[in-house]
Amino acid sequence: MTGRPAPIRRALLAVILALAAGAALADELAGRVVAIAGGDTLTVLDAGHQEHRIRLAGIDAPEKRQAFGQAAKRGLSDLAYGRAVLVRWDKRDRYGRIVGVVLVDGADAGLAQVRAGLAWHYTKYAREQTPEDRQAYAQAEADARARHRGLWSDPAPVAPWDWRVASRTAGVR
Repeated sequence: MTGRPAPIRRALLAVILALAAGAALADELAGRVVAIAGGDTLTVLDAGHQEHRIRLAGIDAPEKRQAFGQAAKRGLSDLAYGRAVLVRWDKRDRYGRIVGVVLVDGADAGLAQVRAGLAWHYTKYAREQTPEDRQAYAQAEADARARHRGLWSDPAPVAPWDWRVASRTAGVR
């Protein structure tokens, strides 16, 4: 870098520091899944016997009282309940849940839910995904739709974010 003008060196250093700071924010949590709350939320018990509520990043599954809600919960349970998982995360949601990618035997549980037609790719938060994950989730949803898997077998599935708004308006939860 010594052969570059000072402003370019400073800019390169700023980029390197920003990338390093972003990488430092990512964290990993290992444990066993001890509860399934829905098609996109589970609880992990770590080695220190502390429970962590996890919201799967990149997806939104039907609510429990919504069509396909119980199927989505069952799908996540079949995939992850009682299993050892690794959670890669870098944020918490407004409810204090860790939002992360949950890996079961190295496979992304959220992506599996989308592939099975048990969740939507949550494009509202797609910018928070890696470009590879964003593409994989979008492709998985397109494939599930085309093959009428899970909730896509319904001629007019209602997205969970729309269902939540409608249920609040109607006083249902």
